Amino acid sequence: MLSGMSLRVAVAGASGYAGGELLRLLLAHPGLTPWLVAAGSQAGRRVGDVHPSLTPLADQVMVATEAATLASADVVFLALPHGESAALAAQLPPEVPVVDLGADHRLADPTAWETFYGSGHAGTWVYGLPELPGRRTAIAAASRVASPGCYPTSVALGGAPLLAAGLVQPADVVVVAASGTSGAGRSPSPTLLGSEVMGSLSAYKAGGTHQHTPEMEQTLSEAAGEQVTLSFTPLLAPMPRGILATTTARLSDDVTTATLRDAMQAAYRDEPFVHLLPEGRWPRTADVAGSNAVHVQVAADQHAGRAVVVVAIDNLGKGAAGQAIQNANLMLGLEETAGLSAVGVAP
Repeated sequence: MLSGMSLRVAVAGASGYAGGELLRLLLAHPGLTPWLVAAGSQAGRRVGDVHPSLTPLADQVMVATEAATLASADVVFLALPHGESAALAAQLPPEVPVVDLGADHRLADPTAWETFYGSGHAGTWVYGLPELPGRRTAIAAASRVASPGCYPTSVALGGAPLLAAGLVQPADVVVVAASGTSGAGRSPSPTLLGSEVMGSLSAYKAGGTHQHTPEMEQTLSEAAGEQVTLSFTPLLAPMPRGILATTTARLSDDVTTATLRDAMQAAYRDEPFVHLLPEGRWPRTADVAGSNAVHVQVAADQHAGRAVVVVAIDNLGKGAAGQAIQNANLMLGLEETAGLSAVGVAP
């Protein structure tokens, strides 16, 4: 990218929560400009009618989601429901950089995709989690990147360093994670009504049925160098945004809290967005809201013989739009942190 030059960005799925967050972050980006705003059923409406907070874009009209139109952009973000990105991406010229926020190109195993998503596998793109070993180089060289899901991001960043170092056992990994309601998307649903959610914490898609399970196992297995078996229970929390993921795994012999913290520190010492908290302080979703930050804490539960890792992210930030922009920055040769903040909004 030439100095002082701003690249034109197309956002497909701009009427959703992740799409709106992409637009918000792009408005403050020094090298990327939200140029084309595309939507499905909301095409023809003004951005300000759908996202009243985005006043600089209020009068821009959302256009239909068509490959021929998107192809004129310098970079394309696909913020579409799972299963809808692949057909559109296949029509885009190979030289146009594309970041897919959906799950269509994350899984390497076609059977896992077909089992959890119920359609044909579209192929596998470079997995866009820069903090994992070797990922930055692959992302920077790619024209197609699959940005990870929100739950898989929090679980991978918490568990990968411990599995890679052999400090925990891969056969018994348990994850319980709570997400804000925006993680379910913007489509109307009785279960997401304020009167249903307020004052209530509920489990959903438990018992190994959540579609992010194979993605989490895939990433953690790569870190461990062997198959990881994972039990995942997702929770719906009465808050609009944020994820708090608690992962436990059986400790290897003679592993202490200090050992676990050393592994985390070694993995993330130079990372701009991942922060290992001081010992005894546990992550809170409020502290990462509105940011691309990841707050991590780890301890050895010697009584149960298990490592306990807690990670907080903003599901729309590092779990979606922020991470997608982080990937695009790498693909386009920009500063990786451009347009992103590691500082949350509080209170």
